[in-house]
Amino acid sequence: MDVARLQETIIAVSTPPGPGGLGIVRLSGRNSLAVANKIFEPRKKCSSLPAKTAVLGHVLDRGNGQVLDEAFLIYFPGPRSYTREDMVEISCHGSPAVLEEAVRLGVRAGARLAQPGEFTLRAYVHGRIDILQAEAVQSLINSVSLDQARIAFGQVQGELSHSIARLRSLIIGLMARLEARIEFLEDGQPVPDQEIKEILQSAQEQVHDLVDSYEISRIMREGIRVVIAGRPNVGKSTLFNALLGKDRAIVTPYAGTTRDFITETVRFQGKSFNLIDMAGLGRPRDSIEEESVRRGKALADEAEGVLHLLDASQNTAEEDLELAAKFSSKRLIIIFNKADLPIKIDKDRVLTVTPRAEHLEVSALKGLNLDKLKDLMAKVFAPPQKIPETILLHLRQKLLLEEIGLDLKAATAKLMENYSEEIVAEEVLKTFALIGQLTGEITSDMVLETVFSNFCIGK
Repeated sequence: MDVARLQETIIAVSTPPGPGGLGIVRLSGRNSLAVANKIFEPRKKCSSLPAKTAVLGHVLDRGNGQVLDEAFLIYFPGPRSYTREDMVEISCHGSPAVLEEAVRLGVRAGARLAQPGEFTLRAYVHGRIDILQAEAVQSLINSVSLDQARIAFGQVQGELSHSIARLRSLIIGLMARLEARIEFLEDGQPVPDQEIKEILQSAQEQVHDLVDSYEISRIMREGIRVVIAGRPNVGKSTLFNALLGKDRAIVTPYAGTTRDFITETVRFQGKSFNLIDMAGLGRPRDSIEEESVRRGKALADEAEGVLHLLDASQNTAEEDLELAAKFSSKRLIIIFNKADLPIKIDKDRVLTVTPRAEHLEVSALKGLNLDKLKDLMAKVFAPPQKIPETILLHLRQKLLLEEIGLDLKAATAKLMENYSEEIVAEEVLKTFALIGQLTGEITSDMVLETVFSNFCIGK
């Protein structure tokens, strides 16, 4: 971290790229107000700009006196600001040209262009937020659903930080008991093994619940993975396009058109689905199709749900039954496609193989029952569930907590194998450095760069 650069005044556009009704130019640093005074002139003359009050005026180039735009300026003196430094926000009209020129004027007046995430980095450096809250800011900005936004906002307010603090307090209490056994064994009763074991178990359960919660956030972020599977030429790509509402996959009357897989995200019933159209899972004719089938089966294994498509206008094939059996353990919807044609498939025979699966007749080509299919997908693949109060939103958090869990598990094993208190304590002690990395109390430039480089420049 370059400490000298953190002393400089920075400037950037903090609203999204592209034209809009309003655009905000943000400054932070000890000279923010001085720089702002060089590029902004209040409509009503005043000796100094009031704090936290919108002041109407003009952004202008004092070099030639040319007015750039009418704008509002708000001054936030530190430490009561987002970065805990002096900050200024100038609200202009949302023309990219106007905003870029305002930034250029600010740079000429003594500021420098902010790096990605530098405003939030300064909030972290000055102790306003910890690294978990900084990551939550990014998650809130990138939220694709209301559920994800609500969770991210809660973490901006410190919910995850409080959960980690409770975990750390539990481990501190555990270390205190182990130290008591080591230091004061001759002076009193030792702490029973069962009490140590229960505390270790409680800590591991907290870690386990947090690690498991990452899958919920992944689904919120990426959508529920649903593969459209079936033999070649049963209409998978046609259904894929129909659900998307556009021609994304190539459709021909010839088997084997799709040789790899295509992914698109769609939303209906308030849920995001990551649809995967893949190659037919028939018997391969060549090495390319063999690889396509291998990849397709791997995708189906990883997906949260499967739409198993069958051609209802054809007689039942043994391959249909084999695939149905393969998918029977997953969340599954059997789709009898081409229902606009005379039905020849033995539906009862197929459903006998998958007694727990939902099923529906559709015509992807004609649009028959597509709305019913969407409702059924929401019901089967995204049933209502209680979302935990605290979930992990970032892989970095998950990986560190997995390490903490392994250390706690090792400590438990040592305890059960009657190792000395010193050995058990050594395993527990490893978790403190990991918790420090998790919250940002122990960090490195590499971690900071990883966390903040994905931010937009104006945040």
